[in-house]
Formats: sequence, structure tokens, C-alpha cells
Amino acid sequence: MVNALAWFSQSGIVQGLLLGGVLAFLTAIVVMNAVGGAITTTVNGWSAIPRCGQRGNGVFVRAACAKALPLVNVFEEAAYWTTKVDGAGQTLSGRNGYVLRFRAGQLPPHNAFWSLIPTDVVGYMVKNPTNRYSIGDRSPLVRNADGSLDIYLQHQAPGRNEQNWLPIPSGKFKLTFRVYLPGPAILEGTYHLPPVMRAH
Repeated sequence: MVNALAWFSQSGIVQGLLLGGVLAFLTAIVVMNAVGGAITTTVNGWSAIPRCGQRGNGVFVRAACAKALPLVNVFEEAAYWTTKVDGAGQTLSGRNGYVLRFRAGQLPPHNAFWSLIPTDVVGYMVKNPTNRYSIGDRSPLVRNADGSLDIYLQHQAPGRNEQNWLPIPSGKFKLTFRVYLPGPAILEGTYHLPPVMRAH
């Protein structure tokens, strides 16, 4: 056994295979990131990949989609947007408070439902005292007098319209917005989510 281990540790063949495996892995990551960036659409800080799940996608597109959005549905069934930045391009952090404002008549069109979910930057939900981990069209949201809708994204309760409060992690985080059975404006690319604005 000792002789075998010594041979493996000194073998140029084994070292070459290990080096080749590492380089292949790193190359695959670079290629997937490049392909993912090429097929990603970003507006107001929100990124989406409408091509995920479609028939005819090549192996690189499928790999990029699997890396970005594992087990994602086709866009016609569920549209997904993600962001890690606010409207000014600054990294989202629970040290700040944010507002996601939909103007009157500008909620995402759909034939099922929509929801907004905060997670840590990896994608895991973070426990909070209210046990509220998403907010959506089925939540008892309160609209403003002009018909607009504010969703408060902050670590601590906002002190007003708490029905519209979605607790966020205390550190860096990301947001995922999902629309199931999205309407034509989403599928055609003419509908855009509003930017996440830092509260003042």
C-alpha cells in the first residue's frame, strides 16, 4: 500500500490527469459563465434568462441555465428574475431598508400568481421572527392612495403597513421574483420589474 501511494504521488501520469481534471472544471465554469451572461437580460437590476427550459437549447445553454436556475420551468410557465443589487447598482444588504414600488396598474401581468422571495446570496432562506419568507399577490397587501403598491424590504419591522413588509437577512442577500403563467407583456419582453430602491 505504501509503495502504491508513493507511486501515485510521484507519477507524472496521475499528476497530469489531476491537473487536466482541474483545468477542465475551471474551463467549464468560465464557459458556463460566458454563455449565461450572453443569454441573460438585465433591466433595472433584475436579471432573467428567458431561454432556459426551451427545446433545442445546446449543451452549453442547458449547463448555464442549470448553474443559474436549477430545475427552472420554461419561461412561458414561470418567469424568474433575480437581483443582488439595488437600483443604484449597490449590493443589497440588510443593514439598509429598501422599497419595491409598483406604480398603479404596473403589477406583473399573470394568469396564476406572483411572489417575491429574499434569500442569502447562495439562495438559502434565512430564519426570521415572523416566519414570513415571501410576499405576493395572495398576501393582504395595502395599496397607496394613488393605487401604487410599496413592498418594504428591511430587517426590522417598518412601523407602518406591516402587511407589506418582507423581512430580509441582516447581511448581504438576493431577491427572486417569480411570475407563474406570465402575461403577454412579460413574454414579449415589454414588461419590466421596477428597481429596488434604498429607503431614506
